[in-house]
Amino acid sequence: MPIKHRWNIGNELVSPFELAMMMLSFISVILILLMVLVPMDKETKRLLFLIDSGICVIFLLNFFVGLIRAKQKVKYLQLHWIDFVASIPAIEPLRLARLFQILRVIRLIRMSRSIIGMLLKQRRQATLASLMVAMVTIMAFSSVLMLLVENGVPGANIKSAEDAIWWSLVTISTVGYGDFYPVTTIGHVIGGVVIVCGVSFFGVISGYMASIFVAPDEQEQLESQRKEMREEMDQVLKRMEHNQRQMMLEIAELKTALYQATPSEQPPPSSN
Repeated sequence: MPIKHRWNIGNELVSPFELAMMMLSFISVILILLMVLVPMDKETKRLLFLIDSGICVIFLLNFFVGLIRAKQKVKYLQLHWIDFVASIPAIEPLRLARLFQILRVIRLIRMSRSIIGMLLKQRRQATLASLMVAMVTIMAFSSVLMLLVENGVPGANIKSAEDAIWWSLVTISTVGYGDFYPVTTIGHVIGGVVIVCGVSFFGVISGYMASIFVAPDEQEQLESQRKEMREEMDQVLKRMEHNQRQMMLEIAELKTALYQATPSEQPPPSSN
């Protein structure tokens, strides 16, 4: 029985969320390289660490959800144990193991000749996965940029990593508490971009939720199609049985008419 919202490439399974995890792995590797190679102040480095820890939580949730849903759990662990190791927070050397996850997914994508067509067939899942990646990306980079722009400016109230993350979360959700806000022109531009993105994201989420409640599920569609096919087959069989009975009656009537119209003939005497 085929697995919903997944497709086979080689001997492994790939889903839109698998591709989303790959994109988040790219972001996480970039954050790690920035923390290791780029000189920065303590508060900015702590902000990058908090963002990466949040991405680790997403990785762990994806790993355990996949493990629970997997029918062959031992095989799943054999294929994805490196994902679990790379998702452990607060251990920077282990996080570089996400490169193996990226390479594995890239190898699977290269083995597929119609990855775009497969994504188009799974529009709901691809949309939700891309929305998650986009929200994490915008929250991460907007909070980092806002902290860099606002930190040290007279009258600024976004001074710590927690302040920047809270501001990005409140802004992208379009709640707008007003407890933290930018005071520089560049900060206002960044805030405007995040607000527009947040409005667009939640519009997509609203449409997605509406499609879940309004549109029938794929399984329900299959069951409905099977029911319609069974009903049509039953009607065809009934028509065939009715036609068969009619033909038998007509044949019997023709035999009776021929027997009545034909004079009886004596069989010829047998010669000895």
